[in-house]
Amino acid sequence: MYRSWTSHLWRYLLILIAVLIVAYPIVWMGTMAFKPFQEWTTVDGVHWIPEKGTVENFLFLFNGEVESLVVTLDRTIWKPLLASVVTASLGTFIAVVIGTLGSYAVSRFGVGMNLPLSVLQLRLFPPLAVMIPVMVMWAFIGAIDTWWGLSLIYAIVTLPFSFWLMKTFFDEVPVEIEEAALVEGCSRWRVFYRVTLPMVKAGLATTALFVFILNWSDYLLALLLTRKDWVTLPVYMSSLASAMGGQMYGMKAALGLIAAVPPVVFGIMIQKYLVRGLTFGALKQ
Repeated sequence: MYRSWTSHLWRYLLILIAVLIVAYPIVWMGTMAFKPFQEWTTVDGVHWIPEKGTVENFLFLFNGEVESLVVTLDRTIWKPLLASVVTASLGTFIAVVIGTLGSYAVSRFGVGMNLPLSVLQLRLFPPLAVMIPVMVMWAFIGAIDTWWGLSLIYAIVTLPFSFWLMKTFFDEVPVEIEEAALVEGCSRWRVFYRVTLPMVKAGLATTALFVFILNWSDYLLALLLTRKDWVTLPVYMSSLASAMGGQMYGMKAALGLIAAVPPVVFGIMIQKYLVRGLTFGALKQ
């Protein structure tokens, strides 16, 4: 009895330590976002909790200037925010549509038996190994620093996630249901659109949200393929620095909170599917 009680105590203690380690950067970012300039610099020492809470860091991102600071921003958050929303959404749409159609063909008809492994090869190479030829091709077709160029590379990179996630969902739908619809006179496309797709709509939404999170949080691709017009939020965050004040930690923390809202919300929505998604259908193969 005593051993059981102590084992539970140690277990909860380890869980508490793990939670504190994970939560500390988030809490620090949250408090930093509401600190004035004097508190997020080291002039007056470290302030763990804002003594004079302010929203000036957020106003500075949206307006480009505040009264308490002599520096101004050349670019506010509006255009990077628009760039992130457009490119992440469009890239997600393309990846999910192509991945859904391809995975259904493989799951039901065995079309292209080597296709699953071929799609997976897109994720086998480290990004830096393929970015040089990608940059050359994108420059040749005029896709550098464009919304469609960044959206296209997002779709290509996240296509394996979409393909394998949707394949696991299609494999769970009984084939007999589709055969019954075919006997009733439905065409194959009508069976897919009216019968199968509604049955996997939860998986479809999960796949779309998961791919969107990957595109939203990307830094490397946006850094290499954008210059000025279509800079996304992660790249914009790295540029927040002042020649007079150094790194704008308060503004970066405020931007981090803004950028973290969609991934956190979407992550909570798909948390029970994350482990299944990360296995890429390995349990079914």
